[in-house]
Amino acid sequence: MKSAYELAMERLAKSDPDAAKPLSAEQKNRLAELDKVYQGKIAEREIFLRQKLDAALAEGNADEADQIRQQISSEKARLEEDREAEKDAVRRGK
Repeated sequence: MKSAYELAMERLAKSDPDAAKPLSAEQKNRLAELDKVYQGKIAEREIFLRQKLDAALAEGNADEADQIRQQISSEKARLEEDREAEKDAVRRGK
């Protein structure tokens, strides 16, 4: 008798047959490269915006500091979404 988990995994495999394909060495290398590139982009934006945040805090401008904090969060989320979209394309072989 199969567990609910096993049945769910079978249904998932049937609904997305590409998910079960093993990745080639080239795809794995490309995924690792994408991670490095996007980690660099995230770090670059975070450093730049943290400098702006420090300047705003030094001036005592709390509103601008809050906006910069929100910008850091939104840009980090956007870059992570871009990275995942590119990684999905690599996984699909495009």
